[in-house]
Amino acid sequence: MARIVVVGAGVGGLATAARLATIGHEVTVLEQGDTVGGKLGRYVHDTPAGPFHFDTGPSLLTLPQVFHDLFEATGAKLDEYLDPVPLDPIVRHVFARGGPTVDSCADPDEFATRVGAAFGERAAAEWRRLWRRAERVWRASERDVLRRRVDSPRDLAVLAWRLGDLAAIGPGRTLRGLGHAHLSDPRLRMLLDRYATYAGTDPRRAPAALVAVPYAELTFGGWYLRGGLASLADALLTRCLDLGVVVRTGVRVTRIDATGGRVHGVRLADATAPVPADVVVSNVDALTLYRDLLPTPRRLATLTDRSLAGFVLLLGVRGDSGLAHHNVFFPDAYDAEFDAVFGAPGRGIRARPAPDPTVFVTVAADETVRPAGHEAWFVLVNAARQGTAAGAVDWRRPGLAEAYADRILDVLAARGVDVRDRLLFREVRTPADLEATADTPGGAIYGTAGGLLRPPNRGPARGLWLVGGSCHPGGGLPMVALSAQIVADSIGPAW
Repeated sequence: MARIVVVGAGVGGLATAARLATIGHEVTVLEQGDTVGGKLGRYVHDTPAGPFHFDTGPSLLTLPQVFHDLFEATGAKLDEYLDPVPLDPIVRHVFARGGPTVDSCADPDEFATRVGAAFGERAAAEWRRLWRRAERVWRASERDVLRRRVDSPRDLAVLAWRLGDLAAIGPGRTLRGLGHAHLSDPRLRMLLDRYATYAGTDPRRAPAALVAVPYAELTFGGWYLRGGLASLADALLTRCLDLGVVVRTGVRVTRIDATGGRVHGVRLADATAPVPADVVVSNVDALTLYRDLLPTPRRLATLTDRSLAGFVLLLGVRGDSGLAHHNVFFPDAYDAEFDAVFGAPGRGIRARPAPDPTVFVTVAADETVRPAGHEAWFVLVNAARQGTAAGAVDWRRPGLAEAYADRILDVLAARGVDVRDRLLFREVRTPADLEATADTPGGAIYGTAGGLLRPPNRGPARGLWLVGGSCHPGGGLPMVALSAQIVADSIGPAW
């Protein structure tokens, strides 16, 4: 039996802790915040009409089998803890200037039919052709990448990809390039481009292999958890406690002891004695780990390409909007949005708030999250990370956040969804807030911008492991759960 300390109680940390306790280890989770869940946050706003409940992080559960497997691996059933609700549409896509609306779903043939109804049969045929390629990419990625460690580029090179898999994955090709090669309608290309943001990056730079992301979402479905996605963190915490995991909140780890090339424990703020450990699992951003907890300049130098962040409005809205659960309102010029979010520091162009961004609106048809006759809106736009460098925006600048919130509401009104006179309240969350509440450097949601290679799960010292969205296999709830499986399998059972 190993003494294992997990630093951080996000989904990755809790999932790893539950798996390790199941196979006989003594596990302690140390979380600096007052609650568990990490970026899977929640917020309750009380009003005379009643409370409004918001998920402030992910709003969509994909690859549900990953979570069924997680609970079964720890001796439980997911349905004993959670109430998953399948969504149709998964996402409603609304295009600019009164363009067509396309509802995505978990039936590839039906979705192609919907594409044809919106854009014509040529577009539907092109989408089906792209889908055949996406399926090959998904199968190769799921088999050879997502469920195993990738510690170096050499590990990717020696994977057993068939020639057809390599051709489909298209090393060196971007997601934007893939869309241009297969799709003639610019609106359908825009729909594909949006999936680059699931990895926190620009479609003009994102690897073509990210076509596996829409394949997974639109093949295996999108799900909501009744009561909110944050209930997943509650379920994982309950599972950990049932398995004997010690979970301590309000405890800040300041250092990982790793003299002699292996870990010995962690040091805490306001404590003189270290917490001993044979194994340490880090569920903090890889940048925080290698900058602060175990300074490692060589690894830190690979983490400079940071992902995009998010600017959020939490709205209490009177009445019924008629919106779907998830809605995307696209702009006229998608590239202008990415130019603003990332800037071009090498050419002296600073990042800035996008004046005409894509707006993502979540409105859960769940009576447990809002008073009768009202809706709880989570509104998200892509944003530059917090900071003062050329590739960032200082969201703490007085007046900026409120002015940009006004701008987003104006953009929604211009796109046919005007709720300005129906607001009971609004609250703003900037990348600076995410940085402060979730210890996410710059509020960069995915750590580094998405690519095929992420920081590896094995750390530079013996007994150190990384889990979560900033390391392999990447961001998003199912990828985080898979990283927990990879790490737990690599550590192995106590017996």
